[in-house]
Amino acid sequence: MRILLVPFALATLGQAAHADGISSAYTDLDSQKDCVTYAQAEEGDGEWAELACSGYRGYPVLIAYDDARESLFYGFPPGGDMTTVWESFSGFNSSGAKVEWRIESKGDVAVPFAVIHRRSISNPEDENKPTEVLLVAKVAQMEARDGCTIGLVLATGNPQANDQARKLADEKARNFACGKDKHTVIGNVPAFGRVDN
Repeated sequence: MRILLVPFALATLGQAAHADGISSAYTDLDSQKDCVTYAQAEEGDGEWAELACSGYRGYPVLIAYDDARESLFYGFPPGGDMTTVWESFSGFNSSGAKVEWRIESKGDVAVPFAVIHRRSISNPEDENKPTEVLLVAKVAQMEARDGCTIGLVLATGNPQANDQARKLADEKARNFACGKDKHTVIGNVPAFGRVDN
């Protein structure tokens, strides 16, 4: 019995030591399955909606939808309401079905500090070929509730897009001051803006 416990203990120590650092976890985002609509337009009031979706281990993803455009917020919003900020592309857009969470682990504590999320933006020159962009966002923590877009990486025709997005997330997300710092743009990305209500 002791012979079995020693290798098990060594394996556990190796896993704990290996877990420290930065890694990725992936979650699905299906508005029909993973989200609850908590506000929406009444008849004759346009086509807007606000949804709360499951994210990573209790960290929610909030979606505000209006006029075929989406603004997403990752983590815990200020005052529990994400409608205070709208961040989106000016063109019609939609979000991808997978969210990559960048997670910093220290011992038993694992905190998601950034997300990388693919967005598709309509192309006025060819409606069958949308522009793909990786949106990099700071995840709002329970205590600070400070989350926003920190960068945009053109993914269409860019084989380095994933590496560039991860580098941006890992180097800038944790210290990014939302509403003050300017987000980084890599490549010829469609127009994107932030509106504070």
